[in-house]
Amino acid sequence: MMKMRGSADVSYLGRTVDEMIWEFMEQEEIPGLTLAIVQAPYIPRVVGYGLSDAKQKRLVSANTLWPAGPISQAFAAVAVMQLYEDGKLQMDDKASRLIPQLPEPWQDVTILQLLRHASGIADYREADKFDLFSQWSFQDLINLISDEPLQFVPGSEVKQSATNFLLLTEVVEIVSGKSYHDFVTERQIEYLGLRHTGFAEDLGDFVYEDVSLTDYVHQLFKKDGKYIDPTEPAASYEEQGAPIPRIPSSALRGFSDIWASAQDISTWDIGLAGSVLIHDPENRALVYAPWKLPDGREVPAVAGWQFYKHRGLMDIKGSIPGYSMFLSRFTDPEELVCVTLMANKEGVDFTNLGRRIAGAFGDLLSTNYDDNKLYLMEGQLSVSDTVKNLERELEEREIPLFAKFDHAQNAAKAGLTLRPTTVLVFGSPKVGTALMQTDQSISLELPLRISVWEDEAGSTWLAFPRIAAMAADYGLAQHPAVSKMEKLMERLVQTAGSVYER
Repeated sequence: MMKMRGSADVSYLGRTVDEMIWEFMEQEEIPGLTLAIVQAPYIPRVVGYGLSDAKQKRLVSANTLWPAGPISQAFAAVAVMQLYEDGKLQMDDKASRLIPQLPEPWQDVTILQLLRHASGIADYREADKFDLFSQWSFQDLINLISDEPLQFVPGSEVKQSATNFLLLTEVVEIVSGKSYHDFVTERQIEYLGLRHTGFAEDLGDFVYEDVSLTDYVHQLFKKDGKYIDPTEPAASYEEQGAPIPRIPSSALRGFSDIWASAQDISTWDIGLAGSVLIHDPENRALVYAPWKLPDGREVPAVAGWQFYKHRGLMDIKGSIPGYSMFLSRFTDPEELVCVTLMANKEGVDFTNLGRRIAGAFGDLLSTNYDDNKLYLMEGQLSVSDTVKNLERELEEREIPLFAKFDHAQNAAKAGLTLRPTTVLVFGSPKVGTALMQTDQSISLELPLRISVWEDEAGSTWLAFPRIAAMAADYGLAQHPAVSKMEKLMERLVQTAGSVYER
């Protein structure tokens, strides 16, 4: 039976959403996480798991404030498009017209190229003198890279750079006559009634108890209603136990400066679905649809968003010190499902988990393959480009490629037809031998392999057998090599299949 919208069954392949998240948190050693589900116009599910602050024993809740990280780019893009719809700027305006002090090589870069990460301007985060946890002025950040040459001719390639969005926030300030903080607060946060969203400098405005004064036990809610169901910012800690500082907004302005609850991200996300934030469908397409380079290559990414062949699917995700975040949107009118995941552990990629969770809310949202057996990721690029990226990644990591099987080519030689399907076989003898020294029969599963294929809808898929599940069949699930192999495989497919990871 096809699972229908509104079904009380929130399981996928026999596993409930709670089971999937619990197992994922254990595997990734995540202290706390919030999940929010949109089935527009509803937000039927917001659930907190674990601790938002492990040291102070604060629980994750629907109100927990998380750094939105790279999702902040989407707020900046909306701000730019709002000014465009106000008639106060044009997409082909040169940023230098509004910011005349820009270095000479940047003079011809346009607003649209900045939105598309197609400017070629270096990323100030890579400058030797950049400190993520310091306060910065706009000009000081520009000075860090003012002598750096353009990395490519503007508009000819794509490479994500925080500098692009720093420039856009400066444009917003100059054109609107307000600070970027105030413009976004007025036109998005207050306009949508987002009571659990702000910038890093706003966190002190939220009312919550300092539980360090009461042996980490909440007390004030017993006598003051303001402290019932508090809005508390999440915290993250280094391995040695020291708290990871909050990143000042000025260090990543427009790129990773928003803090929000997962529920508020979902509310804001619903606002993106229609004409609430950006009114004209043609204007929404400028930031929510693929575009083409002058040489005809399609770029399935804009303003931090990445797009896929599944109808209307897009996501925006990333990581900053101490935290990871993910927002995927199934925007087809027959689906309208969004998944938000936010956690206090950095370096976590939620793409695979997010797709499985989506599958629990509608059969057509799933991968259509066996996610219990395989780690699957829908890629953004063609099979041939994805395979090239995989080969490059293996070479850069000095991992031997033992074989490459082009099954479509082999099928053609036999007079048969098959959509593009390629398998790469590779591995490190040192790692594989360690497993075989324990149980030689696991040699049947080695070396490692990744398959890349195009499905009937034109989507590119990357897949490999789940390493831990495979090793468990041999009693080797706890072998130290297994988790390293699984992380390597995940990183390979994430890098090879993404525009922004390259």
